[in-house]
Amino acid sequence: MAKGKPPRWRNSKSVARDAARQAPWSKTVNRSKFLRLLPVLLFAAVAGFFAIALRTGDPSLLPSTLVGRQVPQGVFPPIEGLESANGQPEGGFASADLAKGKVSVVNYWASWCVPCIEEHPFLEKLKSMANVDIYGINYKDRADAARRFIGRFGNPYTAVGTDASGRAAIDWGVYGTPETFVVNGKGQIVYKHVGPISEGALTSKLLPAIEKARAEAGSTASGS
Repeated sequence: MAKGKPPRWRNSKSVARDAARQAPWSKTVNRSKFLRLLPVLLFAAVAGFFAIALRTGDPSLLPSTLVGRQVPQGVFPPIEGLESANGQPEGGFASADLAKGKVSVVNYWASWCVPCIEEHPFLEKLKSMANVDIYGINYKDRADAARRFIGRFGNPYTAVGTDASGRAAIDWGVYGTPETFVVNGKGQIVYKHVGPISEGALTSKLLPAIEKARAEAGSTASGS
């Protein structure tokens, strides 16, 4: 053992005192670490929801904070050069058009979206079976490509607007195309479907959501 003064053993009080002095610094470090990790944790949570939806085949498991709330306010200009079957220019629409007393459907789509091609026949079927107005929002697309898409696959939409920048999609909470919303007559989102509409989703999700919204509107009217 080396010569000199014997080691100075610290009692429990001095240890506790030193720990108390270090505590604020330790808390600051921990808080800083947490803030750095927060974006990673949020990304992991969203990725987890996506993984669950993909594994179960039920995209409706993805969260939507807008269900039960008014549709985001906005105006969707028409697709440039798009014409109806009789040669008249097709107009866009505004959020106010979704709050005129009728249940409606809003569909986010794009010409470059392969699943949008898969679901397109079911939009036609939905319009026919539910007798519902479907409003399309063309997402981050070129006008010429959007026109070719509708010319090739048909136009199931009452009106088609554009979200060229994708800013409105953020307000709507869109994860990606296609996404479909059922909106009641008051302009409130009552159901959101993430991913392409399939036969199963049409019959077990969308049609019941539309009928439920209509039934609730009827009961409210009769009770007023």
